[in-house]
Amino acid sequence: MAAALSLCSSLTPKLSHNQTSTPFSHARANLSFLSQSLSSLTLNSRKQPALSFTVKLTDTEAAVETSEPETESPGPEIEPVVESAEPKREEVFAVVMVGSRQYIVFPGRYIYTQRLKGANVNDKITLNKVLLVGTKTSTYIGKPIVPNATVEAIVEEQTLDKKVIVFKYKKKKNYRRNIGHRQPITRIRVTSITGYQDSPAVTLP
Repeated sequence: MAAALSLCSSLTPKLSHNQTSTPFSHARANLSFLSQSLSSLTLNSRKQPALSFTVKLTDTEAAVETSEPETESPGPEIEPVVESAEPKREEVFAVVMVGSRQYIVFPGRYIYTQRLKGANVNDKITLNKVLLVGTKTSTYIGKPIVPNATVEAIVEEQTLDKKVIVFKYKKKKNYRRNIGHRQPITRIRVTSITGYQDSPAVTLP
């Protein structure tokens, strides 16, 4: 092993000191030059002043910025409206006969009936032909009328009903008749239903 190593060392050419040192010296000189140039570049870049931007405001914008925010004046306080609670009416209805027709009436509502002769506006009238009275819990049935039961009402208007067209025609005779008719009616508003409490009642299940 030692003999092989000595043989390899004898075969390798021996380089002089001057030949080996020259390439390393040139490389070191190049490296030093590059380092100096880089350091000068970094110094120059650091020495450059930083750009500064300033925003110029107009007179109106400056006035807006300097002005203090105005405090909002409190508006007038809205007072809650308290509705007057009306007493609840008893839920009751009745069936009355006016002339030859029957009507279902409720307190506070109005109905149109056939013309009531001799009744003027704002007159108070009493309907005595009460055939039936009903509540939530009981029913009062008349035979044929409920005794002592009355319906009080007020006359609101005397008017005419909508027009009804009566057309007559006969073929081959040149006969045509077109007649319009408006039935006179009365509007009454029911105010109360009373007098039925003493009658015998039928209790609902």
